[in-house]
Amino acid sequence: MSVDYVPYDDYTANNETETNFTAFGPLNVSSPQSSLTSLLVAFNIIICVVGLAENSLVIWICGWKMKRTVITTWYISLAISNLLFCVFLPLEMIYMMTSHWPFGLVLCKLMSAALFLNMYSSVFLLVLISTDRCIVASFPVWSRNHRTVRRATALVVLTWFLSALLTLPSLIYRCTTSHGDVTLCFTRYADAPEHKAVVLTRFTCGFLIPFIAIVLCSSVLCVKLRGVSIKSTKPYKIMAALILCFFVCWVPYHTFVLLEVHLKTLSLESLHTGMKVGVTLAAANSFISPILYVLIGNDFSQILRRSLTQRLESVMAEDFRTGGLSYSRSQSDQAV
Repeated sequence: MSVDYVPYDDYTANNETETNFTAFGPLNVSSPQSSLTSLLVAFNIIICVVGLAENSLVIWICGWKMKRTVITTWYISLAISNLLFCVFLPLEMIYMMTSHWPFGLVLCKLMSAALFLNMYSSVFLLVLISTDRCIVASFPVWSRNHRTVRRATALVVLTWFLSALLTLPSLIYRCTTSHGDVTLCFTRYADAPEHKAVVLTRFTCGFLIPFIAIVLCSSVLCVKLRGVSIKSTKPYKIMAALILCFFVCWVPYHTFVLLEVHLKTLSLESLHTGMKVGVTLAAANSFISPILYVLIGNDFSQILRRSLTQRLESVMAEDFRTGGLSYSRSQSDQAV
């Protein structure tokens, strides 16, 4: 969801008076929001609304309508991670539109920490899902004997623990400062090497290693599927879509975060624009990944249709009983 959706993220602000910038522009900016910002805000509203509904649906179906399995354990954890991101996204949209942070230091730290937690946890969970599929296809007998819900839950707990550790810099270095009526929520590092170390860690752990792992697992899975002589091309299309989605959502964001380290060699306006687009594409992962990993599954679709049908039939039956009761009472009154 993963995502570092932090507009004013780490502009090497060793001296905040040297970088008098708010979320995406100078402090003295009083002009209306650009058309690009308005478009990205509108897109983020769609992401937030669809992501909340979609991931809540995944949690409801996988948690209450389906038998608890290793697969549903992965999907529930991924949906919780994405849902957490979508809950905090409105705060970032307000900050993007107003370039002012009115929510205080605690929420400044918690918002950044929650969004980084989503970035790491969702990416790690996608790696777990890809690895699990690869193991099931490569070692079916071993999987039947050792692939259990308890072990899957333990891996999920470990994933969230590692994600929390990698999120600590946000809690430590995130701060607020006020310039007149404008309050900023940003990250202040002690020195440039510290900033660079955090950025490289995020890139390596949050993108490079997971991307390589997903590509390798998908490649192995494709080879195994060819050996089974599956006539349908749907599995290959799904895996290609997963890799493409991961790449498109995360490459722009990490590219501009790395370029941010070399701020002096770049146009600040270009960096602002690139970060806007990058973080929005990364945010889109919070509602694209459930579609590709969960909603396209046949079991999920069948259970969803059956659940909605049963719920509709239950409501209609209740209305019929209520209507029938009212009709009977009216007939009795007329008879009297």
